[in-house]
This record gives sequence, structure tokens and C-alpha cells, in this order.
Amino acid sequence: MTAILTQKPALVAALNREQANTLVAYLNYKKYHWLTFGPLFRDVHLLFDEQATAVFDMLDELAERSLMIDGTPVADPADYMTTATVKPSTGELTVKAMITEAIATLDLIIAEMHQDAEVAANAGDIGTADLYTRLVQVHQKNRWFLREFIKRGDGLVS
Repeated sequence: MTAILTQKPALVAALNREQANTLVAYLNYKKYHWLTFGPLFRDVHLLFDEQATAVFDMLDELAERSLMIDGTPVADPADYMTTATVKPSTGELTVKAMITEAIATLDLIIAEMHQDAEVAANAGDIGTADLYTRLVQVHQKNRWFLREFIKRGDGLVS
């Protein structure tokens, strides 16, 4: 318990970053969902929406975990962009660029969650480490599904 107390600021900062990343990733997914086009429209459109829903469901878990360890989650909308390491998607993109951008976002989130899980475990905070372990699996599955669209380079995703 002492390790958790001494590491609490770092644990809460990581939870806040992950919470902010989750919201930015959600907004990016919705952009991709709305602006998808082309021969795989239906599949890509639905996949981005499924992934957006899965990510949105993570927001409360991350915020509430921060509260469980006596921290304060990100609550002011203006603070999300300054806390997140995920960048909001900008501009008009091809479907391939949307998928590639989503994969890069997932790579960042997965890498950070691995680091954050290790910090939490080393601090004795197995609850937070377990949360990251569970959530990273969702992100890994999302990345796998997206990679399959561009894997062969068959030109179906422009």
C-alpha cells in the first residue's frame, strides 16, 4: 500500500492520459466512421463504429479507476487535448489513410498501456495494472482487424 501512495501521482497522471487518449481516439473513430467511402464502405463504416463504441465504454472505467485510488480524473473538456498524447485526426483522408492513422493511434495507446501496466504493477496497484491488461487486449484486437484491411495491398482500400 505504501508503494501505491508514493506512486499515486504517476498512476493518476497515467490514468488521466489514457482517459484523454480514449476520448480523442473515440472522436477519431467517429470521424472515420462518418467519412468512410468506397467498395468496402459498409464493412469499414461498421467496424469503425464498433471500435468507437468499445473505446467509449473505456472512458468511465479509466476515470473511475482514478477515483478509486483517490485521484481526480480529467473532467474539463478543455483539458483533454492537453493531457492526451493521441492527436486528433485532421483534414480529408482516404480510407487507407484513416485505417493507417487508426493503427498508429492504437500502436501508441498499446505501447503506453504496457508501460503504465508495468508502473502500476511495480507500485503494487494490481487493480490498475489489470485494467490496462484487459483494455490493451481490446486495442490489440481492434488493431488486428484494421491491419487486415490493408495487409495485402489489393487496392480495395483507397
